[in-house]
Amino acid sequence: MIRKVLIANRGEIAVRIIRACREMGIETVAVYSEADAEALHTQLADEAICIGLAPAKDSYLNMEQIISATIVSGADAIHPGFGFLSENGKFAELCEQCHITFIGPGAEVIQRMGNKAEARKTMMAAHVPVIPGSKESVCDANAGAEVAGKIGYPVIIKAALGGGGKGMRVARTEEEFESCFRTAQKEAEMAFADGTMYIEHFVEHPRHIEFQILADRYGNVIHLGERDCSIQRNHQKMIEESPSVVFTEALRKKMGDTAVQAAKAANYVNAGTIEFLLEPDGKFYFMEMNTRIQVEHPVTECVTGIDLIKEQIRIASGKPLSYIQEDVKLSGHAIECRINAENPSKQFRPSPGVITDVYFPGGKGVRIDTAVYNGYEIPPYYDSMLAKLIVHAKTRKEAIAKMKSALGEVIITGVDTNVDYQYEIIGHPDYQAGNVDVEFISKKMCG
Repeated sequence: MIRKVLIANRGEIAVRIIRACREMGIETVAVYSEADAEALHTQLADEAICIGLAPAKDSYLNMEQIISATIVSGADAIHPGFGFLSENGKFAELCEQCHITFIGPGAEVIQRMGNKAEARKTMMAAHVPVIPGSKESVCDANAGAEVAGKIGYPVIIKAALGGGGKGMRVARTEEEFESCFRTAQKEAEMAFADGTMYIEHFVEHPRHIEFQILADRYGNVIHLGERDCSIQRNHQKMIEESPSVVFTEALRKKMGDTAVQAAKAANYVNAGTIEFLLEPDGKFYFMEMNTRIQVEHPVTECVTGIDLIKEQIRIASGKPLSYIQEDVKLSGHAIECRINAENPSKQFRPSPGVITDVYFPGGKGVRIDTAVYNGYEIPPYYDSMLAKLIVHAKTRKEAIAKMKSALGEVIITGVDTNVDYQYEIIGHPDYQAGNVDVEFISKKMCG
């Protein structure tokens, strides 16, 4: 069993991992940048080590410093959380070379599934439905236009490497393809230092559905049901819920079985997510696989009662899954709102600064995952997420009412937040009726 875990991350996910380890009797090591010297995760861990300057490239993305901190502290495992190095195959490989347990899948799997073109190939070979698109990566606009013509417009141009909505453009006609391709490619080169692209048919009015999977090294793979992540802005999720309002048991079984099939095709081990686009007619397509824990994992924990972080650690320690598929039952309804330090009225401009006062709600069925406190200074160098507000109730209607009540209690002063904007979404008649897709924000919300 793993004895001591270094958390190669910051913020609420670092705090979440520390708490899970503490409950399992596992020691923890926090790493931090100079900007995070007073961060909560450094105070909660058994020990904390500074790994560099404020910019992420000098600290949380510095593989050598993190490995060095692991060796110096005597930690035998690294949990990467999400973001930063969590989906970096080179980092996972470096851990393997240094005989450090990486709490996640193997380096080869990360690299293969992190490359969208390779991921498509893997899924097509396993007969997992994929969106019609290029079979090979595309590096040239003319070649791309030829592919797009065969697929049929509209098409979406995506960076083969990376994520977070960067390096993506929709071309609806042949005339606008070249401009869209060059813009997406330039973004990809700046964000990921790689201009390799691929092209897919653009699915209109879909829901973004993802399935949480768990897999051990003994070939056991299960899914923990779906999360509906359709409420998003510029491909960044804002609100997630489980189960999806449009799912029948038949659709859940069909997509869940497909997710398990996909994970097995990837030779996957640990926690991961299979992401799909679901059309209004019930057709669905594999989009990508996230080879890490997700920001929105709490909604799955709420409806299944399964602690995903603890399962990750158990799997990485070489233990078989604690559950079989028949053990997984979805109970009630859970919703998560991401509370960010940003100003929706100013194009969601980030709002770093000092939190002068903070109050979060409580009560039955209300969960707060956060790392902020009164007097905490939000640095300008990292993601703007302050907290995740999660509610769980017997029905979706009750969960919405609980979320509205909880959002109404949140007090954060000193910086701008999106709390009021989230409240507007939750209160929107179409959201309450479940009439949503990935275009909900752009079509029905201001800001």
